[in-house]
Amino acid sequence: MKVLVPGGAGYVGAVLVPKLIRAGHQVRVVDLYLYGDDVLAPSRGPRLEEIRGDVRDAAVMRRALDGCDAVVHLACISNDPSFELDPALARTINYDAFLMLLDLVAKSRVRRFVFASTSSVYGIKSEENVTEDLPLEPLTDYSKYKVLCEAELSRAKLPDLTWVTIRPATVCGFSPRLRLDLAVNILTNHAVNHGRITVFGGGQKRPNIHIDDITDLYVDLLARPDDAIHGRVFNAGWENHAVSAIARQVQDVVERSGVRRGIEIVTSPTDDNRSYHISSDRIKRELGFEPRRSIADAIRDLTTAFGDGRVPDAMTDIRYYNIKTMQARQLR
Repeated sequence: MKVLVPGGAGYVGAVLVPKLIRAGHQVRVVDLYLYGDDVLAPSRGPRLEEIRGDVRDAAVMRRALDGCDAVVHLACISNDPSFELDPALARTINYDAFLMLLDLVAKSRVRRFVFASTSSVYGIKSEENVTEDLPLEPLTDYSKYKVLCEAELSRAKLPDLTWVTIRPATVCGFSPRLRLDLAVNILTNHAVNHGRITVFGGGQKRPNIHIDDITDLYVDLLARPDDAIHGRVFNAGWENHAVSAIARQVQDVVERSGVRRGIEIVTSPTDDNRSYHISSDRIKRELGFEPRRSIADAIRDLTTAFGDGRVPDAMTDIRYYNIKTMQARQLR
């Protein structure tokens, strides 16, 4: 296929795009490249086309869709703090641009659409396992607009389009466009480079998925028969651990690596008591998909990258932190 990946130079896209190319696809990326021009440099060649452009620009997206067979839609302002930095801006990217994209897809030859939503659409649940059938009760604007996009996709009149929505757990692990503002990644960074982990609360459960597993899933979805995925919504996660347990894993893995010894864990109170345990039974049952990597694997990958010098200035360089980069670039 010829696959369009809006947001393909982001944290997930930087791991996904090389995999799509290795799977034999032609890939076209649209991205502003806010976090570096060379994120996809190792993949450059005849199978990759890069468009530096804004997903809100209809002319850019019309050109980007030309000749494409599939879309894996990753582009968005990610995470709650980044969204809240400028809610009006975030709406234009996360929602308005999505509506425009669906309209353009209807006029294109695209026949497959993979939408990356989020497991935070559920809000706080008392159920032990949060399944796809439970009501969506988003708590933040970021997750509210993901819910609205899901609804727009499900009711769009696109009879020739096969679409699927994925609700990933929090992604963790190393990427060439690394984010150090995600739970597992934050804790590992502080353990390696500061020798001290601060846990806010600690009892809250957080679902996670390794970046290699979620990107493997996106590649796999392009090869599935239409009737296996069309109109379906799937949670995608694996390990649901309390934040305090994740911190202890980080401490153990980093100390065993020899990169840092004597890591201290400090607990502080928090008013963020969101806690949920998503179930990924449906995707395992219907598609046979089951993550193969653990949180410990993600911690090891990150620790190795820090030790190898692949993450210079990890505590200070703004490119690892979405909100700091958005502030510095004055995105409008």
